[in-house]
Amino acid sequence: MHGMHARLPKHFVLEERLERYADAIELQPATWRGTWAEACWPLGTEGRGRFGEVRLDLGCGKGAFLVEAARREPDVLFLGVDAEPLCVAYAAQHVMEAGLANAVIMPGLGTLVRQAFAPGELARIHLNFPTPYPRKKQAGMRLVAVERLLEYREALGEEGMLCLRTDSQPLRDFTLTQLELAGYEIVWQSEDERAERPHDPTSEYEERLCAQGARVLAVWARPCGAEPPTEIRQTASLSLADYLPGDLFGDGYVPHGMGGVVTNLRNQRIRREMARG
Repeated sequence: MHGMHARLPKHFVLEERLERYADAIELQPATWRGTWAEACWPLGTEGRGRFGEVRLDLGCGKGAFLVEAARREPDVLFLGVDAEPLCVAYAAQHVMEAGLANAVIMPGLGTLVRQAFAPGELARIHLNFPTPYPRKKQAGMRLVAVERLLEYREALGEEGMLCLRTDSQPLRDFTLTQLELAGYEIVWQSEDERAERPHDPTSEYEERLCAQGARVLAVWARPCGAEPPTEIRQTASLSLADYLPGDLFGDGYVPHGMGGVVTNLRNQRIRREMARG
């Protein structure tokens, strides 16, 4: 669900990979709505028969973040969702090769949250580097749009947490406006999450961006107060261009997905300066 689409490697047969790692893939997530913690508990194991928490990695990519998080917390069930079949295949492969009994991968979009999870079922939703969709007409496709946040709010319940990590300052700032509209309170923010929490799980995607000069911006928020009204009036600008800094990042790192917008605005400035002569 992020902006770098996975490419099919040479000699990679997608259908064969999906079949080989099918035990880690759930094709009918709505079937387990309200019962994930119990239904995914490994058969034949001792214990209370349910996971302590259920967490969702929405846009899990190839699963590196999810696999590492699941390895560290075996009493938590981690569910990964991605729209790219290749990412689903890789993530499922990594889950099975790691021998994890507390991780499941699902193909799908962010809109499946309400279909697949009962109210209050999720303890945490991770949004790791979601696609920014910078143009105004694409705003509804963002995983942090107010409509999506309202769906997450229902699945999270009052004690749940939404955890955004992104390289995009415009997307982060837009997210803050949407969280307020959807009735969330900010619990923690960081301008450089990797510096503050260097031991948190990471992913190949994040590592590539950081190698290009990215800083990881983080926002953790939870639902608060009464349910917001069903009809919410959008008060924020929907174009991410309106959240760009005045210097258009100077000569520094330009967030992934914002390159075209920044280049166009820079060219407009150059033309205006040339016209003033």
